[in-house]
Amino acid sequence: MRSAATILLAFTAQWQDLEHLLPPPQSECVVIDSALDPSKPNYSNKKPTLYRERHGWCPYSERVWLALEHSNVPYDTIRIDNTGPGQKPPYFSGQTPQMRWPEGKTQGESMDLVREVNDRFNGDLYPSVDVSITVDKFRNIFPSKSRPSSRAAFLFGWSGEPLWRSEFERVLSETDALLGSTATNGPFFCGKSFTAADIAWAPFLERYAAQLPCLHAGLNPRDATKYPHLNKWFTAMQTVPAYACRVQGNPSSWRKVLTMAGYGNGGVPPDVIDRMDDFDAEESRPQSEEERVMEQKLWDEYRSTRPWLALTPAAEAGKTLLNNRQAIVKDTLKRAASLEGKGIPLDEENLDRVMRALATILIYGTSADGKYNELEHASAEAASVNGVHEFARFLDERMCVPRDMSSMSAAAIKRLAALA
Repeated sequence: MRSAATILLAFTAQWQDLEHLLPPPQSECVVIDSALDPSKPNYSNKKPTLYRERHGWCPYSERVWLALEHSNVPYDTIRIDNTGPGQKPPYFSGQTPQMRWPEGKTQGESMDLVREVNDRFNGDLYPSVDVSITVDKFRNIFPSKSRPSSRAAFLFGWSGEPLWRSEFERVLSETDALLGSTATNGPFFCGKSFTAADIAWAPFLERYAAQLPCLHAGLNPRDATKYPHLNKWFTAMQTVPAYACRVQGNPSSWRKVLTMAGYGNGGVPPDVIDRMDDFDAEESRPQSEEERVMEQKLWDEYRSTRPWLALTPAAEAGKTLLNNRQAIVKDTLKRAASLEGKGIPLDEENLDRVMRALATILIYGTSADGKYNELEHASAEAASVNGVHEFARFLDERMCVPRDMSSMSAAAIKRLAALA
């Protein structure tokens, strides 16, 4: 196999060349973005259809999505715009998540759906009555006097102001204690195994880990000294293939949504925005060889039943660029005025060339230290792809995880963006 540098030097990396390196697309399951296609779908009479929030923001949708992925259930997806001005398709009413079962029945409420997925498909998510008890404790521990929100769940009171630091500390301490009660058996909420209890808590703790340090300086849910059992739980969740390889969002995406209006708060204080810039370095640092090997092992396990996925998380990011290249070019050119002077070509032909260069690097892989020094010595022809890392930075700023791709795949683009 030729290296990325060789391909770029010869400049033969057309989209069709890259396409030949990737597995055929998934044909078994359908994903519909109803904001782009509001027509009524042809529902499957063999597979369930999940209605989930369009952007991947909704933690309740994440619960059901994770149950389906963990149980390896074939399912169709219809993504619904749940934002205030969002236009829902005429065939849908209510809130996400919902499931349309093959017999035509529609059902809602996230943990009811998790239970139903488990029961219908002989899952392993409810091995004991302790699981249901622990699921119910979520409501008692998380703040009751906070505004519901897809983008900022359990963060803001009805006044629009963030909850007191002491309230967040109470939640984290009680959660840590709950995990500590099963610590002798294992790191998950109900012992050694991942269960529905972890599904109930994961979307909210995941967001807290990214968002709380922005709201209150030094408030870190992953602090091993203050919250040792919670820290071990976060680490254990990275061993769950369906979670780590697809459903989990990344911290930078959860920080981005804090800057958005319309989720119940009156605007984010300036000191919160200033703190957000302090957390990006960890996500974009080069991987160690040990981290790369562990990530690939997990990806291989997840991919073993999903042959349409690329061989590596980075290659899957390249495949996403390839499949969405027209929309990405359109989105980039629409923002041309703000991109002037940032090293990104702003005409369609050269922008396409930069995208092909970036996709090539992602699909063919990286050097061990995540750097691409070989490209600096390419010929004048390969120099026409200047701007590839700047374009990676633009994509990193624009993308939302897990809406656009998995956190693993997004991290591959982040590492490239850091070289700009």
